Amino acid sequence: GMRLWSEERRLGTIELLLTMPVTIPQALLGKFIASWLFIGIALALTFPVIITVNWLGDPDNGVIAAGYVGSLLLGGAYLALACMTSAVTRNQVVSFILALLLCMALILVGFEPITNMLGRWASPAVVEAVAGFSVLTHFDGFQKGVLDSRDLLYFLSVIGFELFATGVIV
Repeated sequence: GMRLWSEERRLGTIELLLTMPVTIPQALLGKFIASWLFIGIALALTFPVIITVNWLGDPDNGVIAAGYVGSLLLGGAYLALACMTSAVTRNQVVSFILALLLCMALILVGFEPITNMLGRWASPAVVEAVAGFSVLTHFDGFQKGVLDSRDLLYFLSVIGFELFATGVIV
């Protein structure tokens, strides 16, 4: 994701891209969907593991399917964030570091030691609101095999907001 827009700016091909008969949202969605499809193919290539587990035992395939849906949505959220950081900078290494820090922040705001530390200074409502931004709290349901509409809405809204921010930056 870090090369999506930073290389376009560094090489000067963004001007050529933006003079083509495509709009910025079309270019943005095209790049994002192609990258997200790559993540989906990478997840699909782990399918032999499912076959092996089913051959050797009797797993709950609903939990496995929910895990795959959650992983695809989590990958899309991280990819959209990396796309946004790529639009901010010209250097793909700086974009990678920014994306890594922001993805880590999305994980850590829901990490129990962090929420406990925050609970010493803030009210429980503030701690719960901050923890609600974490991908951990929303991915947990997918790990248990639950496809909750709140979790789906969270990931889709994170993707939508980050793609909107990328469009504004570009």
